[in-house]
Amino acid sequence: MAENNSSQQKTEAPSPRRLSEARKKGQVPKSRDFSAAIILLAALVAIAFLKNNILFSMQRILLEYYRTGFIVDLPSENLPFYLIGFLIRMFLVLMPVFIIIVIAAAASNVAQVGILFAPPVLQPKLERLNPAEGFKRIFSLRSLFELVKNVLKIVIVAWVVYLIVKARLSEMLLFYFKAPAQLLDQIANLMMIAAFAGGGAFLVISFLDLLYQRYEHYKNMRMTKQEVKDEYKQTEGDPMVKSWLRRRQREIVMNSIRQEVPQATVVITNPTHVAVAVKYEDNSMRAPVVTAKGAGELVQVIKRLARQNNVPVIENPPVARMLYHNVEIGSEVPVELYQAIAEIIAMVYKLKGRTAG
Repeated sequence: MAENNSSQQKTEAPSPRRLSEARKKGQVPKSRDFSAAIILLAALVAIAFLKNNILFSMQRILLEYYRTGFIVDLPSENLPFYLIGFLIRMFLVLMPVFIIIVIAAAASNVAQVGILFAPPVLQPKLERLNPAEGFKRIFSLRSLFELVKNVLKIVIVAWVVYLIVKARLSEMLLFYFKAPAQLLDQIANLMMIAAFAGGGAFLVISFLDLLYQRYEHYKNMRMTKQEVKDEYKQTEGDPMVKSWLRRRQREIVMNSIRQEVPQATVVITNPTHVAVAVKYEDNSMRAPVVTAKGAGELVQVIKRLARQNNVPVIENPPVARMLYHNVEIGSEVPVELYQAIAEIIAMVYKLKGRTAG
């Protein structure tokens, strides 16, 4: 029983196939905090660079509406029309920021998981509507960990912002003596500095969360020894089946050798590494044909069959290697070997007391 429990423990590293199947289902290590931090910093950078243009455009739009006097003289029935127009113009002013945010969101996701399209994620799942399952998720250890992480994240970011504000407290005390334009500008600068500091701290925390998510994903993808064996059977085939196939292939090769070698004209050998049976009938064949070949243990089998059936065995290593590696069974010998094969066949005819035709 102990051995069985041990074998069911997920002690093996996840295979590439398991990781690939999980990825197809959308199960990839991803940190939402990392994406949020990248989007936040991208938005802050965009606002910092485009701040003056955005403020100038907003000021121009507002002055235009005030100068036309539409706020005072605007009929109530035209209010929705002017309001929609105002919102559209404000949206166009802020569009560069929105575009940068969308690009940052896409880039943060690609940086984490690459380009991924997983339709199964979009499929509705009935278990998500099950209240019991919902309560299990809410009161699980995972939820508790996420709660602690979020509280810690808020505390750290707030502490960093507090330190920034505290360091500039002396400057803030002088705000009372500033002109309204200077006051607004300095408050905006202070807010941007605090936001960048908080965003930087958030990015560091989110990067650590990304590393943890990858570790957790890898841990959850680990496999038991039995799962490894089952996957091997599915991908590589059952070892018993593979053994049977090898045995069957060997039987087919042996049957072909037993059938073709006795009918061959000559067997050319290496002499111990490879053996090739060649058949040539000058009345019916255009060129010599390789009818059987083998290496290793099959060499001795082919040579033994040749001797038993009075088929000459000629040692010619270069020709034997060329035929074995370059000519398939049932194919004619290449033109460049015609001369060498012709000399060998002539030698065979001479040994048999025949005259080559």
